[in-house]
Amino acid sequence: MEKRSILDSFVYVGLLGLLLWLPLPLGSNRDWSVGLLVLLVGLLGTLWAWSRLDKDRPFGRALAAAGPMVALLLATQAWVAAQWWLGLSLDVGATFQYLMLGLAYTLLFVMVLSVFHTRRRLTVLLAVLVASGTLQAFVGTFMVLSNLEWGFLTSKAVATGTFVNRNHLAGYLEITLACGIGLMMALRDGQPFNLKALLELVMSPKARLRIALVIMVIGLVMTRSRMGNTAFFISLVVIGSTFILLNKQNRLRNAVLLSSFIAIDILVISQFFGLDELKQRLSATQVEVQLVEGQLRASSNDLRDDAYRDALPALEQHWLTGSGAGSFEAIFPQYAGPELLGHFDHAHNDFIQFALEYGLLGTLPLAAFVLLALWHALRALWQRESWYRSGVGFAACMGIVSLMIHSFTDFNLQIPANAATFVVLCAIAVLAGKHDKTRTNRTRH
Repeated sequence: MEKRSILDSFVYVGLLGLLLWLPLPLGSNRDWSVGLLVLLVGLLGTLWAWSRLDKDRPFGRALAAAGPMVALLLATQAWVAAQWWLGLSLDVGATFQYLMLGLAYTLLFVMVLSVFHTRRRLTVLLAVLVASGTLQAFVGTFMVLSNLEWGFLTSKAVATGTFVNRNHLAGYLEITLACGIGLMMALRDGQPFNLKALLELVMSPKARLRIALVIMVIGLVMTRSRMGNTAFFISLVVIGSTFILLNKQNRLRNAVLLSSFIAIDILVISQFFGLDELKQRLSATQVEVQLVEGQLRASSNDLRDDAYRDALPALEQHWLTGSGAGSFEAIFPQYAGPELLGHFDHAHNDFIQFALEYGLLGTLPLAAFVLLALWHALRALWQRESWYRSGVGFAACMGIVSLMIHSFTDFNLQIPANAATFVVLCAIAVLAGKHDKTRTNRTRH
């Protein structure tokens, strides 16, 4: 039993280290880092399975509650395997890689549910994600302001952290910011809002978390990602308003705390770190509607809109079975119009790309998986009797909604680091309401 306890601790630390590592090698968006991701998850999964042998309760409440979600992920991987095995894929090499990644994501989801089943471990998981996001935001901001270059970190006009693309850093920060804000809400003490409570918030250890949130907001603004910032703002307002309306007790305290993220971070601090440039990028986006051959066509000065339009014929052709997971880069050139001179390895729209590559048969289970995660998060958010559970539910809700909005114009879920972190966020959504409380608090549970 002692040996298995050591194995459990090793898997616990190993998963935290993996989450810190994934964004570092360019978002793990290279063949070698993809292989390393699959290998590390496989090794940790083997140790995890060994540690669960002969235990009285091999599966916790969270994993049991997430059974349908695990089945949906496995159904998607089974379909990708069928695409590869039956020759339905138009790029069998890419489909095999996506199959290995999909199995790794599924195993990661299961392990997070099993390993982080206590309140203490769940808090540490959220804190590690916040620390990782803070590091990415700091690195991205530092590289822009210093013009220094080191290793795979290159000086750019916008913040990218250790990612290649600013939108991918923005997507990652959307998740970690949601975790940070949710953790701040989860660790409330329940005291009425007054000057003393405000001073304690500023002077207490929570101040470190508050500083981390400020750094991440600055990093998000400095990415100049239009949809990344828009998605973060919309999700904060929508989920924050819902949270305030549902939680009648301490409504003023919660409203002031959430409003501070908008008023102080976005409108004040970010003003000194490129908010004007972000507004210029938003206002520079132009959309024109023209009548061509009797049909109305919309065009934009952003080539992504043209990519969406040109991908639709491919989607119509492969709507049921898909062209094969990961095959977009191989098939898109035959559909791209003459105005698309650059190379498009992704559709810049996760919904279109999943539908095209996986088909209806593979996309429906994935959509159901995300909706179930959101449902679990909302259930936790609605638990008025537990400040901690509602706060963690807030984090999961906000992160899922934000990345789904961002997915309309980018491909964060095609980046292994962001996809894996999103899967972890979906596990957190279940853990928010199904984790085990190890000790009794003085007020609420």
